[in-house]
Amino acid sequence: MDIQRLSPEFSVCKLMSLDDVDFSDDFVFLSKTDEEISLVCETERVPETAFAVERGFLAFRICGELDFNLVGIIARITEILAEGRIGVFIVSTFRTDYILVKSIQQDQAAALLREAGYRIVE
Repeated sequence: MDIQRLSPEFSVCKLMSLDDVDFSDDFVFLSKTDEEISLVCETERVPETAFAVERGFLAFRICGELDFNLVGIIARITEILAEGRIGVFIVSTFRTDYILVKSIQQDQAAALLREAGYRIVE
C-alpha cells in the first residue's frame, strides 16, 4: 500500500465559531460536537480567533480510495507507529484517511512504515 507524505505543516485548533474558517483552502478538516469545534488546517491558515492551537504536525495520506468494508488499515498503521512511540492524530474523509504526526517524528514514522512494507511516496 502506498502512503503519500504531504508537505504543508498542519495545526489542530479549537474554535468558538466557524466564522473565520476558510473552506476554500486545500485542507480543512472540521469536527463539531456538543462540546467543541475542532479544526485541522495548514499552520499558515490558522484562524486568528482560535483559542487553542497545537502546531507542528506533518501528514501522511493513504493513497487510493478506501472502501468502508476494508478493516484494520488504520489499526495496523497506528500499531506500527505506537511500537515506535510515535503519537498520531487521525483525520478521515469519505474517500481516505490521513495520519498526522509531529514534524520532528515524521522521518522516523516514514522509516517504520517502510520497514513494515508500506511505500512512502512524495
